[in-house]
Amino acid sequence: MSDIILHHYPASPFGEKVRRILGYKGIAWRSVTIPRMLPKPDVIPLTGGYRKTPILQIGADVFLDTASISRELERRFPSPTLFPAGTQTTAAVLAAWADKILFFDVVGVVFGTLGATVPAEFAADRMKFSDGTMDPMRYAADLPHLRAQLRAHLFWLEHGFSDGRPFLLGAAPAYPDFSVYAFTWMLVARVPPETAPLADMPQLQAWMKRLEALGHGTPTDLTPKDALAIAAAATPAPVVMNHPETVAGIPVGANVIVAADDYGKDPVTGVLLGVSAQRIVIRRIDPVVGEVNLHFPRAGFRLLPAA
Repeated sequence: MSDIILHHYPASPFGEKVRRILGYKGIAWRSVTIPRMLPKPDVIPLTGGYRKTPILQIGADVFLDTASISRELERRFPSPTLFPAGTQTTAAVLAAWADKILFFDVVGVVFGTLGATVPAEFAADRMKFSDGTMDPMRYAADLPHLRAQLRAHLFWLEHGFSDGRPFLLGAAPAYPDFSVYAFTWMLVARVPPETAPLADMPQLQAWMKRLEALGHGTPTDLTPKDALAIAAAATPAPVVMNHPETVAGIPVGANVIVAADDYGKDPVTGVLLGVSAQRIVIRRIDPVVGEVNLHFPRAGFRLLPAA
């Protein structure tokens, strides 16, 4: 089996989500540290312009977005599972809520609390990245409301543990535990303890400690150049698409554009290899790495014909 290579940076909450999944599954993996802002010269050859973090590389196959990454890790390492029997639908819906709603709750409170202390270069990058949504000064002006909204959502989670369950869906960790944890981890790391919205939520704090105890698996460092060389020496795996779908006007083999529909909308072009209700797979040819297959989740991404 090819090495599991994670391209990430330490402060990334979505990176922390995947690192904890790797720890839960006890996976040995290679760690490539990437910049948190553009330019990312050793990332773009793999992704074709996609700039969100993290990125999972397995040979010449590249998995983008934590939904796609998590599904591939579950496929390759099914035990212990991220989706205990009977929880698949609940797990997917709760994780999607965390990624789309809770994430912005936490970003608003973190950036609003830090306000003008956010480095100007980083603030400008995130403003551009989010089409102006992630604005530290706007968040600072609206901080009381943002804190109230975040606390309302956190109390949903706090009260979920009132029946004694150790994890969100029961006795064992499941996919939404890692999705939610990523943002509570970001909150605790970035907001001073005296103002932290988690201060009076002991069950949520205890749950975080249980997830922290899972560790990060067994990482070993890998240079970005070596990761690119691994991709260049590999051949993408054959695409097996369960329940393939036909998209009107976009046949398999067509040149297409794939882009996130929320933020970080940098378009990626390639040849469509397959699409289903869950996945989009395209092939790109890059002068640095040769042929690579890019795997996106279907939810949250636009698929368009290339001009």
